[in-house]
Amino acid sequence: MIPLFSNSQVRDADKFAVSKLGMKSIMLMENASRSIYEVIANNYDGLTKFLPVGIICGKGNNGGDGFALARQFLIRGYNVKVLSLAGEKELKGDALTNFKILKNLLRIYKNSNLYFYKSMRDVGRLKECDVLVDAILGTGTKGNIKKPYNSIILKLNELSAFKVAVDVPSGLAIDFGSGDTAFNANLTVTLAELKTGLFYGKGYVHSGKVVKGSIGIGDEYFQNIDTDEYLVEPEDALAGIPARSVDAHKYTAGKVFIIAGSSDLPGAAVLSAKAAITSGAGAVVLAVPKAIQTLVQQKLDEVVVHPYEDIYQGYLTKDNTSELTERIEWADTVIIGPGLGRNPETIEACRQIIGKYKSKNIVVDADAVHALSEKYKQISLTNCVLTPHLAEFAHLLGINLNTLKGDPINYGKKFCRETGALLVLKGAPSITFTPAGEVLINSSGNQSLAKFGSGDVLTGIIGAFTASNNELENSTVSSVYIHGLIADLLLEQRTELSVNATDLIENIPNAIKFIYNSFI
Repeated sequence: MIPLFSNSQVRDADKFAVSKLGMKSIMLMENASRSIYEVIANNYDGLTKFLPVGIICGKGNNGGDGFALARQFLIRGYNVKVLSLAGEKELKGDALTNFKILKNLLRIYKNSNLYFYKSMRDVGRLKECDVLVDAILGTGTKGNIKKPYNSIILKLNELSAFKVAVDVPSGLAIDFGSGDTAFNANLTVTLAELKTGLFYGKGYVHSGKVVKGSIGIGDEYFQNIDTDEYLVEPEDALAGIPARSVDAHKYTAGKVFIIAGSSDLPGAAVLSAKAAITSGAGAVVLAVPKAIQTLVQQKLDEVVVHPYEDIYQGYLTKDNTSELTERIEWADTVIIGPGLGRNPETIEACRQIIGKYKSKNIVVDADAVHALSEKYKQISLTNCVLTPHLAEFAHLLGINLNTLKGDPINYGKKFCRETGALLVLKGAPSITFTPAGEVLINSSGNQSLAKFGSGDVLTGIIGAFTASNNELENSTVSSVYIHGLIADLLLEQRTELSVNATDLIENIPNAIKFIYNSFI
């Protein structure tokens, strides 16, 4: 896993370089500018000396990085157009020093220009640029930005250049991965170390490809800094893929019991069951209301269907819980929730089952997550994996969705600390939170997963892996990565618009084989 760091931890590295190593802060800026140039050159094949590079600079150190970067391009034969959002009298320290050097250098490089922002028309001076570098605000943004910065950034986002953000996209509140208006980067060169906020929420949306740049102190400093936030790599998926022994049989290869489906939502149960059996579970039993038994059996060949008495109501009630006891005790992992519906009796049945079987691995999804709302603190969840999307998690916590979006990392950590549960917060990207306080941000997946049924497939994969391994954390992290990898591999054959849940299930073996072939 790749360690990720908070903004304050990275800022402490600057202080360390100055106070402990004796480096001048302007040295750090110079090292950063060289590194940013190299990252751009290595990651944009279209870089050409026939078209100018546009650099927009604010008045702080992020702007200073931009002024220094302009010089790096100039001395390598590129033309630059620099738009300063601050007048010379507003600049201070290292930013002012690099501004003055650039201004003097431009007396020699006649084909390049330095402009000062007076109105939105000045942003139009950059429309012919091939590369557009954002060095406006950096990591100092705390809330939503105001005029003129928001208008400038929106205008820059309309331009067709290859867009690069220095350190973080301007407008992104890096501590929370949030921000109403932010620069849309194709590439973000983040300085010193990778910052957590670039990989989730609005950071994930606006950062593009994230590449680490250097301030000249190397990596050793950060190897001694504790972090509990990580980016999941492909090889991390290998740890949770079940390994089947040569003498395995169907009842030692993972037994999954799924309580899912209702007369209104039968499809979710089918998708979870198919995903579980395709992901390697030795035996899968699906419990559904008797009213949909025939419909479900027609769609499942390898899964045993267990119909329970529903008196033609088509949903689970607390009266069914005793009927399911034998199957629950038989299983290695119980999945509960997909398509169950939210009838008050179903909600009560879910709470009873989750609260009673504390020694079973239980994957709690969809309507079963809803059933725990307002009650999750009263039920032991130490044996559970919960898989809500953002709206479901906000409802579970009893908070506003926008409140959750403003700080999902800390809400996820707090929930797992209080409950002992493993939490998969589904989204772009999905994030796994552990009871130990770790935050594991998934690095696979794409927008094709934004479709009905995708989450049901993930639930089935988690159920199969946890049952086969009889272990929750590695199995879950691997399942989430495999789920996203399937979507990534499918984009080699089709567009994100045409991928559906059935495609995901059919390609589970391809994703597992891809990991095997890559790392074994």
